[in-house]
Amino acid sequence: MNKSHLIAHVAEELKTSKLQAALLVETVLGGIRKGLEADESVTLTGFGTFELKPRKARTVRNPHTGEPIQIAAGKRIGFRVGKSLRDSF
Repeated sequence: MNKSHLIAHVAEELKTSKLQAALLVETVLGGIRKGLEADESVTLTGFGTFELKPRKARTVRNPHTGEPIQIAAGKRIGFRVGKSLRDSF
C-alpha cells in the first residue's frame, strides 16, 4: 500500500472526498514529522513508536575507488512495532 492507496482507504472508510482524506493523512504525517523534529518520540498506542536514534560517525569505502570516506554522525528514524499490531499477524 502506498500513500494514494491509504488516502483512498481513508476516504472510503470515512465516506468523504479524496481531497479531505488527503488533508487528514497529510495532517497526521505532519504531526509525526513535527514530533520527530522536536527530538521527541511519537507513540501511537496499539500501532508503534517513531523515535530518533543517534548514529555514530563511521568510515566506509567508496565501491568504485576503494578509498575510505568519512561519514559524519547523525540521527536516523527508528520504528518500534506496538504489541497489538505485532499480535495481529
